[in-house]
Amino acid sequence: MKFRLRALAFVAGAVGVATAASTTNTEPIQPIVRTPPADSRMVELGKKLFFDPRLSKSGFISCNSCHNLSMGGTDNVRSSIGHQWARGPINAPTVLNASFNVAQFWDGRAADLKAQAGGPIANPGEMGFSHEMAVDVLRSIPQYVDEFTRVFKKAPLDIDQVTLAIAEFEKTLVTPNSRFDKWLQGDAKALTAQELAGYQLFKGSGCVACHNGAAVGGNSFQKMGLVAPFKSDSTSLGRYEVTKQETDKHFFKVPTLRNVELTYPYFHDGSAATLRDAVDVMGKVQLGRSFSADENGQIVAFLKTLTGDQPNIVLPVLPPSGDKTPRPQPFE
Repeated sequence: MKFRLRALAFVAGAVGVATAASTTNTEPIQPIVRTPPADSRMVELGKKLFFDPRLSKSGFISCNSCHNLSMGGTDNVRSSIGHQWARGPINAPTVLNASFNVAQFWDGRAADLKAQAGGPIANPGEMGFSHEMAVDVLRSIPQYVDEFTRVFKKAPLDIDQVTLAIAEFEKTLVTPNSRFDKWLQGDAKALTAQELAGYQLFKGSGCVACHNGAAVGGNSFQKMGLVAPFKSDSTSLGRYEVTKQETDKHFFKVPTLRNVELTYPYFHDGSAATLRDAVDVMGKVQLGRSFSADENGQIVAFLKTLTGDQPNIVLPVLPPSGDKTPRPQPFE
């Protein structure tokens, strides 16, 4: 009932989409605005750490392995492959625009990007290391020691500095200037008639009750399978695994729909291979509605207008290992 009331409120407040939005305040979705980083030196350090596989036990896995910035900030597989070829239990969410999320991970167990950055390093099925060992590796590399000292003004470097630097880099991974953003900002020619019809249907069906704001999602937890059961082979119980509250079973963080055409497969279990599949499933299990082929095509056309400028990242030159740097042990 709560979901339906929210959906009706958004539908009642929705405006026509025949012309460009005259003001973003009238729409449930806002354009992304890029803001300059507070500390560009910390961002550069965080970028190196994001791409550095030496934060993993094997020396082969970096943050970019599962959140590939050339692939929409994800890895386009149902669940990521981690240390010793372990397959993760859940689909890797995109890192792009993750700074807009209410929390990190599908179950929200990390409050922010800094807390999230430390999780994979110490997860035996992901990067397979420990925070202590990762810090030891970084402390053995003279250029990293010098750079951490310049950025943080203190020594020795620690895991809090590592995760903070990675988080500051990830905050820059926003994707403005999508065609939909241009329409929101007044460009009447930015979208086609089919795409505009898709947005009208997206609003009128109640999708904006959960997929709203600058990230078009990411700001709430909702039950997967609200009006009809969602059948999945995933064992994840979502938010329940954090709160242990029965009412939180199968509640997951609503994913951002920004760049969604790039971040397949979809849902926490990666079970929807295409956007058409995802729209069909969401209509049935969340809205109790079966979209026609034409309606599905219109919504998919709208969703593709949410692809913005992708991060233009120049790959960093990583500091060379020192003589005393622990060597990777990929088969331990």
